[in-house]
Amino acid sequence: MVTSTTSPEIEPVARLATLDAFRGFIMLLLMAEVLQLAEVARAFPDSAIWAFLGFHQSHAEWVGVSLHDLIQPGFSFLVGAALPFAIAARERKGQGRVHIVAHAFKRAAILILLGLFLRSIGKPLTYFTLEDTLTQIGLGYGVLVLLGWQGARVRWIAVAAILIAYWLFFALHALPAPSFDPASVGVPKDWTHGLSGFAAHWNKNANAAHAFDIWFLNLFPREQSFAFNDGGYQTLNFIPTLATMILGAIAADVLRADTRPWEKVKWLVIAGAIGILGGAALDWIGLCPVVKRIWTPSWVLVSGGFCAWILAVLYTLIDWWGWRRWAFPLLVIGMNSIAAYVLTEVLREPLRDLFKAHIGLLTMKFVGAAVQPVLSGALVLAILWMVLLHMYRRGIFLKV
Repeated sequence: MVTSTTSPEIEPVARLATLDAFRGFIMLLLMAEVLQLAEVARAFPDSAIWAFLGFHQSHAEWVGVSLHDLIQPGFSFLVGAALPFAIAARERKGQGRVHIVAHAFKRAAILILLGLFLRSIGKPLTYFTLEDTLTQIGLGYGVLVLLGWQGARVRWIAVAAILIAYWLFFALHALPAPSFDPASVGVPKDWTHGLSGFAAHWNKNANAAHAFDIWFLNLFPREQSFAFNDGGYQTLNFIPTLATMILGAIAADVLRADTRPWEKVKWLVIAGAIGILGGAALDWIGLCPVVKRIWTPSWVLVSGGFCAWILAVLYTLIDWWGWRRWAFPLLVIGMNSIAAYVLTEVLREPLRDLFKAHIGLLTMKFVGAAVQPVLSGALVLAILWMVLLHMYRRGIFLKV
């Protein structure tokens, strides 16, 4: 990522449709999990097409990146991108900084509690886990807002400080003893994604952030002691996630600047390329692997670069060239992203089970058992979108 060499005047412009379309695209990727493409791909091991679709609807096992991996950083990037517009709108209403910051910390608390609530559905106790998207954003949102009145220079310094400090946190943590058994933290001995050499500091459930969670998460009441996270996700991911959000705020100021559209797109494209190549280089030389599950500094750069590219494409099509009609389905989702997230988390499984019970056998006759999950998932996705369309037409937008 790069910063502009000039300081163009920032205009308090209206909210960009680009951001809502981007948010809708990210949420659509999340909602589309119901299609179960990875499961279908396993039924067709010789199909390159299904393998491609399945890979990009799954998270990388450890090092690497798929389209599905960009959901959480995309959502986080957009939280930062919306911030300059939100602050400008509140200031135009006469709200002072104290009021805006107080509202931000209140919103952060709501996001954390909402994340805990959704993860605790169906559990006998509150399921204290803090690695989901809403909770991670909530943990860093207050600090993000405090940086809302700072210029690009301060924000870039904040990003650099976070990434360097977080890298040192992992790099200086002692590696496990030679007698360490990976199976004790949920990692099979035949797992082929383990890292060696200096990169071993970022191994699954054998790193500094995991050690923190062993202490921290066991402070809360639990059915049994916390030993490891199955996916390797960690609470402290919110720290580098904050860096991702700050990158979004920097990108938003580029879009709000009083410069020509092609200059904005050029900045985003170049910044994205630097982020992707820089993060990949850190991985390649063994200095910092690109791992989404523990949000490594190199992952911040790579995912931030891809977010900048997606933003550049959508801005070009929607707000520069004015091609908006095609984006309407995305806008319906993006303008109600919290509702989309909650509906997906709460209704996805019940609706899928309902279709499987009542029309599963019928659809299997037409498409086959292997592909049937895609059809059922498409029906669930259509219903969720129709609910959001109804809310859109009625002017019902869930906000926190």
